[in-house]
Amino acid sequence: MTSLDGGSTDPGSPTEPRPLVCARCGTRADVPQPTWTFSVENGVRQYICDTCSRENLRAIEGRLDSAWW
Repeated sequence: MTSLDGGSTDPGSPTEPRPLVCARCGTRADVPQPTWTFSVENGVRQYICDTCSRENLRAIEGRLDSAWW
């Protein structure tokens, strides 16, 4: 079994948390930020910082299924 970060649940193999990187501008965060947007596109996890999320809100909304509306 693996944990959410992809690391092993084996206590003998500690993993360092990886910093989050904004997929649009490259801003880095050492810990998860509650204001960042998270998406999975083509099976790849992507994080978008709050600034880019605000600037690209229309594009983000445009990708939502009509069921959301």
